[in-house]
Parts: sequence; C-alpha cells; structure tokens
Amino acid sequence: MMRTLTGPALRSLVIHAVLFLVLAIWMVPQVYMVSVGLRTPAQAFDPQLFTWPVTFQNFITVISDNPLGSIFLNSLIVTVATVAIVVAVSSLFAFACAILRLKGTMILYATLLTTLMVPLASLVLPLAILLKNFGWVNTYIGLILPYSALGVPFGMVILKAFMEDAPKELFEAARVDGCNAWQTYWHVALPLVRPALVFVTIWQFIVTWNEFFLALIVLTKSEMKTLTIVPMQYSGLYMANPGALFAVLTIIAIPLILLYVLVQRAFVRGLLAGAVKG
Repeated sequence: MMRTLTGPALRSLVIHAVLFLVLAIWMVPQVYMVSVGLRTPAQAFDPQLFTWPVTFQNFITVISDNPLGSIFLNSLIVTVATVAIVVAVSSLFAFACAILRLKGTMILYATLLTTLMVPLASLVLPLAILLKNFGWVNTYIGLILPYSALGVPFGMVILKAFMEDAPKELFEAARVDGCNAWQTYWHVALPLVRPALVFVTIWQFIVTWNEFFLALIVLTKSEMKTLTIVPMQYSGLYMANPGALFAVLTIIAIPLILLYVLVQRAFVRGLLAGAVKG
C-alpha cells in the first residue's frame, strides 16, 4: 500500500526532483562535448545528443599530433606553482591584516581589493610589454607571476574573512604561551582556516588550469604551450575538425573533474564554512 507523501517527505521529494532537473540541464553540454569527441566527421554536426557508431579516432589524432605528456607537464607546473604562491601570500597577508593588524595593511587591502574589478583583457597588453622587457616570454615565470598576482586578491578576501571570524582567545593564548608571529600563523591560524584554504586552493587550480587568453599571448613556442592552447589548432573559420576539438576539450576537463570528485566534500565545506557562526 502506497503512503501519501505529506509535510517534510513531500518537500524533500520536490527538492530532490528540482536538483535532479538542474543537474540534468547542467550535464547536457558536458555530455554533448564527449559525444562530439566520439563521432566520425560525417556525424560531427548532428544535433542529436548521442550518435552511433562511436569512434576513438579523434582522441588518437589529438594524441598523435601533440606531445600531450610535455604539454600536460607545462600546465601542471604553472598551475601548481601559482596555487602555492597564491595560498602562501594571501594567507600571510590575511594573517597580518586580520590578526596582527599591522599598520598600513588595511590601505594595502583596499588597494588590492580594487584589482578584482579590473578585467584580465585590459591587462594583457601592458603585461605582454612588461614580460617582453623582462625576457619572460615563453617561460614558466611569465605565466606564474601574473596568475599569482591576479589570484592573490581573491584568496586574500576569503582568508581574511575567515581569520576575522576565528576565536581571538586562541591567538591570545598562543601569545601567552610564548609563540611568536610565525608560530601563531603556522600552528593556530592555518589549522583554523583549513576549509577556506582548501576552497582557495581548488578555486585557484581551476582558474589557472583553464586560463587561455594570457597563455596564448605569452607562450609562442610549441614546446612551452599549455593544454588550453591545443584546441586552437583544431578550430578555424570553418571549424576544420570539430571531433578533434571536442576531444581536446574533454581531455582538458578530465583532470578538473577528477580533482573535484576527490575533494568535493572539502570544497563544499570551505564554501559554506562561513555561513553559520557560533
């Protein structure tokens, strides 16, 4: 005998149905991307979500045309170095601003905050000239430093807010116990804001891994290019090889999907940790 759904049970069913519908809508572009990557050239522009038969020739073409091992390594080096710098600098600045309250930090904080309103496109030309003058074109540092400079303000805002909400008694107790500023930062501040650190780390990894515009300007040598530049050779005025293009996009997305699957709980905790206080 079926029970009539009322109250909390009905509300839960409606919420899950809505979430499933949103998930299905969000997944359509992702599924279509993989589907096109598995199609023959004759089926590439078929509007259907799935076609038959499927082929892995597009992936084979991409792998044979490009040294994906070295390209993947380039992206990984740039991304990991950028994430490390952003997390270190933004957490140190947030500690100096929220806990130590050093003179001048609030002015610097307000100045850095304004950089969040500056679009990357407006910075490409001056950055390209600056990097050329320093001789950093076609180098890792030519991407790592600009990415880090653009990522620090966002990480600083997130971590500062978390540190300001942390119990001040813990920092006072650390000072009474004889901890210096570095020990307080390492043993007290960082463990308290660990969810925020995870969130900033994952967010910066995704942003850096997917960045295309600046990488296209700075990296002109084939041996230095990152994964996001590879699709350029399969797209043109008439979309020469859409199957290979979408195969590359699928390959680029795989590491991000795996990363999120592995750390999704920590990512959500970091995203929502500041929603409830006390």
